[in-house]
Amino acid sequence: MNAQALDDTVQALIADHKGLLAIDESNQTCDNRFMAVGIPQTEDARRSYREMIIATPNLGDGISGVILYDETIRQKTCSGTPFIALLTQVGIIPGIKVDTGAKPMAGHPGETITEGLDGLRDRLSAYAHVGARFAKWRAVFDLDDIRPSSGCISANAHALARYASLCQEVGMVPIVEPEVLMDGSHTLQQCSDVTEEVLRTVFSELWAQRVSCEGMILKPNMVLPGSSCPRQASADEVADATVECLLRSVPAAVPGIAFLSGGQSPQQASAHLNAMHIHRRSPLPWTLTFSFARAIQQPALVLWHGLETNIIAAQRALRHRIQCNRSANQGTYTAAAETPEP
Repeated sequence: MNAQALDDTVQALIADHKGLLAIDESNQTCDNRFMAVGIPQTEDARRSYREMIIATPNLGDGISGVILYDETIRQKTCSGTPFIALLTQVGIIPGIKVDTGAKPMAGHPGETITEGLDGLRDRLSAYAHVGARFAKWRAVFDLDDIRPSSGCISANAHALARYASLCQEVGMVPIVEPEVLMDGSHTLQQCSDVTEEVLRTVFSELWAQRVSCEGMILKPNMVLPGSSCPRQASADEVADATVECLLRSVPAAVPGIAFLSGGQSPQQASAHLNAMHIHRRSPLPWTLTFSFARAIQQPALVLWHGLETNIIAAQRALRHRIQCNRSANQGTYTAAAETPEP
């Protein structure tokens, strides 16, 4: 493990109020989103969509790193430039999703375990060889009266830690993503309690697997009431609950926390991130930023609609959402910012 190289990558990813853009949806997930808006579900359509995103002018003004998918990392623009080369040329660090998805967990009805550890060392080396400098692994936890179980939490935390250790072995920064899902009717307090338990278990496993906290980035959920909870929380309540939960469970040695959006609307995700930067009582030990997917992409996807004539409008919408989130990282986002650039 090259601690200095890991530190250099981490610091570049969290610098200057920028965030990460996740375009690492599986082919099936991407096709489902295409189907919902009437776009053909083909490899060429997926390639064109990802090219539209990474070729957005001035993308690097608000994005420090882009998380790619196995199909995407090998693709090229229509002019023949590899996606990784295009990102690197504009100062954006390429990353790669390396888990193979959440699968039903034996003995735990309704719960999942994220797979992908088999052969991971060799896959990471291959990704590093083509230019990826960081990776991502996602574990998901449903929340209700009986879930998540301790067995589900511990198994996923162990997998996250083994993945992170393998990343650091080959010099790649691990993005550690334990997500408590916002589906359901749970309260803000229930989400806080479970998120804290998950994070404490994850960091216990990271320590056991000798993962350097200084050479990783945490990508957690925000603390939110369930989407069907009768009482939804204000942005300030979400900010307070999230920061307090993190202070109780995340070591100060972790350099950065990049939140996932987790099904929030683009505006909600920006408002909650903004509130964390302005509604806190003291400086925090880690940099808070964003690692959003749908909360950045969705408006652009709807506008693009698979048509070349819509690329400029779609890229404008993408830049707008990125700027909103960069403003949120500085505590300067307001509702007025939702008027897109002309």
